[in-house]
Amino acid sequence: MESTRLSTEKHRINRAITAQQVRLIDQNGEALGIVNIRSALAKADEVGLDLVEVSPNAVPPVCRIIDYGKLKYELQKKKAEAKKKQKVIEVKEVKFTPAIGEHDYQVKLNSITKFIKEGNKVKITLKFRGRELSRQEFGVKLLNRLIDDVKEFAKSEGNPQLEGRQMMMILTPAAQK
Repeated sequence: MESTRLSTEKHRINRAITAQQVRLIDQNGEALGIVNIRSALAKADEVGLDLVEVSPNAVPPVCRIIDYGKLKYELQKKKAEAKKKQKVIEVKEVKFTPAIGEHDYQVKLNSITKFIKEGNKVKITLKFRGRELSRQEFGVKLLNRLIDDVKEFAKSEGNPQLEGRQMMMILTPAAQK
C-alpha cells in the first residue's frame, strides 16, 4: 500500500501520524504494545497495509494495521445501517372549524388516530371564519372533546393557543411524552 497517503478528517494515516510512540494493534487484532512510530510504519509496510490512528486522544495514541479502504467501507456500512433503523417523526396537520358536523368530526378523529398510532405528531388547527371568532368557547369545547377522545393513546403538548383567526394544538403519542 502507499505509505505517503494523507490524513482524512477522521483518521490520520501512515506518515500523517504525529506521535513518536503508539500503542500498536496488528492486522489480526492482537495488541503488540507500545512501539516507536518508525517500527510501526515498518511493520505496516511489511504486510502491505496502512497504519491508521484509531484513537488519537489516548496516551499514547492507538494505531492499527489495517487496509484503510476496508475500514472506510465498514464505517460507511455501519452509518447506513444506523440511518436505516432510525424513525423519522412527521407532523401531520388536521384542520377543523367550530361548526363541524358529527360525521366530519368522526372522520377527522379516525385520521388523527391513524397518524398517532403510526408514531407521528398531529397538529390540530381550528380555523374561525367571520363572526365565529367572537364565540371562541365553541372552539375550546371542540378541542377539549378531541383531547378526551384521544387521551388513551395521545397527549397534548400544551394548551390550545390562539394565533390570529386560528387556534392550534399539537398531539403526540402517549408513549413519547
